[in-house]
Amino acid sequence: MDYWSGRSYFGCDPGGNIIVAGAFETTCAWVAYPEIGLNLRTRLEQGLIDIALPLDEAQVDKLLDYLALLGRWNKSYNLTAITDPVKMISHHLLDSLAIFDAVKSAGTALDVGTGAGLPGLPLAIAMPDTIWTLLDSNGKKTRFLQQAVAQCSISNAKVVQSRVEDYHAAKPFDVIVSRAYASLSSFVDSVQHLSCPETTLLTMKTGLGTEEAEAIDSNIYLIEETSLQIPGIDSNRSLVKLRQR
Repeated sequence: MDYWSGRSYFGCDPGGNIIVAGAFETTCAWVAYPEIGLNLRTRLEQGLIDIALPLDEAQVDKLLDYLALLGRWNKSYNLTAITDPVKMISHHLLDSLAIFDAVKSAGTALDVGTGAGLPGLPLAIAMPDTIWTLLDSNGKKTRFLQQAVAQCSISNAKVVQSRVEDYHAAKPFDVIVSRAYASLSSFVDSVQHLSCPETTLLTMKTGLGTEEAEAIDSNIYLIEETSLQIPGIDSNRSLVKLRQR
């Protein structure tokens, strides 16, 4: 079944380009097949219980609306390699939200190389009092994010199209997070101008190798690795946190 077939939603042309801001109209198959939507909601709600993150009904609605919009845009633009909505629940939503405890006290947060908005956009939905900046250099991805932020009414998220090296903020962020970097040292080097000694750097990996950890100056940074247990993901996932000593 093509889960993302359906009407073109108001606000975009069939290619997904923004033409006017309008009320959100879900365009995935769970409109025509309510049992699919019920299954996804059940999976998401159970996953939130499993990761001990209580969200209210409105937040769950926004997460599912975001997922629907992502699936629709993905038919025209390659925003994510994962197209199965059940897998999107685990590998996109729950994987992002699993780091909630590490970022929940932040007043400002930056998601570098956010792509389709992961992990920053689900976290922005879960953290309405935190101002999130979603940074990516790809124009198609940032146009999608602008649409998602507008149509899902995520008022605490700002989308910026820029290379991280060219982006300058008014003041350092409390938290900088990314799922985009293969190299821990590259991540640290690229965000130095956006951080300060109090900034927490977070990256999500399938495991931190000894060689990769040793590439970071231990006299400057304290590295902490925490294992993540994410429902629906069998591979080892870990959150790597760096703070200046």
